[in-house]
Amino acid sequence: MAAIGNRGTVTEASGFNAEQDVQKLREAMKGAGTNEAALTEVLARRTIAQRQRIKEAYKQSVGKDLADDLSSELSGNFRSVVLGLLMLAPVHTHTNAGNDKHCLQYNVEHGKTLEDDVCGDTSGMFQRVLVSLLTAGRDEGNKVDDAQAVLDAKDIFEAGEARWGTDEVKFLTVLCVRNTSHLLKVFDEYKKISGREIEESIKREMSGCLEDVFLAIVKCIRSKPAFFAERLYKSMKGLGTTDSVLIRIMVARAEIDMLDIKAEFKKMYGKTLYSFIKGDTSGDYRKILLELCGGE
Repeated sequence: MAAIGNRGTVTEASGFNAEQDVQKLREAMKGAGTNEAALTEVLARRTIAQRQRIKEAYKQSVGKDLADDLSSELSGNFRSVVLGLLMLAPVHTHTNAGNDKHCLQYNVEHGKTLEDDVCGDTSGMFQRVLVSLLTAGRDEGNKVDDAQAVLDAKDIFEAGEARWGTDEVKFLTVLCVRNTSHLLKVFDEYKKISGREIEESIKREMSGCLEDVFLAIVKCIRSKPAFFAERLYKSMKGLGTTDSVLIRIMVARAEIDMLDIKAEFKKMYGKTLYSFIKGDTSGDYRKILLELCGGE
């Protein structure tokens, strides 16, 4: 029942009782109109494991699916957040696992380059898959194999800087499979071999959306909280809000590393994530996001 990570703003609710929570949710949905505050109080303050228990208890006592019922009761961004909270963990950072294994064998089978796919994919799905590949589906250990790190760095160097035309797939394979500690070592070795940071090489060797994806990947490896802080900032700055990105990150990281993301956000932008969300959203949508954000 515990939280997935230990740096989240959402932690295990003590004295948890799924049946009582179901009662509160049913009350909140009774009659005309919905009590959004009551829904927020329950759902935004429970871990993913606890919400799964609530879903089971709801099914048993009401005979219907909680997500379906809430889906028909609610609307807009508030509804998206609530439904996001009811999903199982990996769905958010891992939008479409089906593409994962294929992305590495791209050139071979399709005669299309990775670039065609990333850039031709206007929905950005493929970019998300690449980025999510790097936040999930990798070796989660922290063992560093020094000799292998040197080989990996050479591989990347030979795929890119050392010859014309960049073999992105070779690059992606190393980035996708190795654990974070190992990759940081690879980046150090790469600098020794090539005389420049891996980010510089990516900028020299790639362009457009492919460059963006690879830079995002490296950024994510160097610091996941900084990576998510930047995504959150970009989702809110300027005109309009990219709600889908804002929702996905707030829901997905709430019980993993939201505390670190908030600290990075403050460091990078001089304002709190809380104040940004507050100024950019409204109503119950704002309230539930601020609940996931956890105080200033």
